[in-house]
Amino acid sequence: MAEPRWITKNGKRILINQKKGGVAIAAVAVAGGVAFAGAGAGVGGGGTAADGAAQSLRVKTNSSKGEARQGRSQQAWARMGWKQLERKAERALKCAAASYGEVQEFFFRTPCRSLDRMLFALADEKGNTFTISVSWVRMDSARDAERLKQLVDTDGTGNVSPLGAAAVQAGFTGKYYGSDRRGALAVIAEAAPGRGKPGGDEMDAAAEIAVLLPPP
Repeated sequence: MAEPRWITKNGKRILINQKKGGVAIAAVAVAGGVAFAGAGAGVGGGGTAADGAAQSLRVKTNSSKGEARQGRSQQAWARMGWKQLERKAERALKCAAASYGEVQEFFFRTPCRSLDRMLFALADEKGNTFTISVSWVRMDSARDAERLKQLVDTDGTGNVSPLGAAAVQAGFTGKYYGSDRRGALAVIAEAAPGRGKPGGDEMDAAAEIAVLLPPP
């Protein structure tokens, strides 16, 4: 093995018995590898955490939907980790009086057979609260129910009013919304935040679940 050779340059001792290019390339490769691995690990780690949370929410939502289809609302919320604080229900025969906008005009021309509305107040595991409004509108035919669904699914056309003054105070905006049609039955669900900071994805999931509940 060759003896180390040193030179002095600008007051500094420098080892010169190795190929300079090889050392430089190795240094760059190592530095680049470390930098790349660090950046990749940071992005990958963040993405994995976000993907994991989304996957967990989706699994819980799918499980909750099964309970909702059976009419077990409290069990459905429990599978999401939510607690039901309050539940109110009301039946009406005239949908026009309980709606607004183009949806109300639709009901003047095409009256419904019945309207059931329900309001759920829920709290998540952190104590944040939100409200879910669900409306079951029974029409004379599946065709009329589909026309209603398409109308309420369109922004700016109005809707069936959520139940009670508490719903008005909740501030429903249509941001967290879901709808479904089963034969001549149209179902409309909407969630609105209450106290704290409930998650938007959770409120979207709540609307998805609520539209699957059968009428009371």
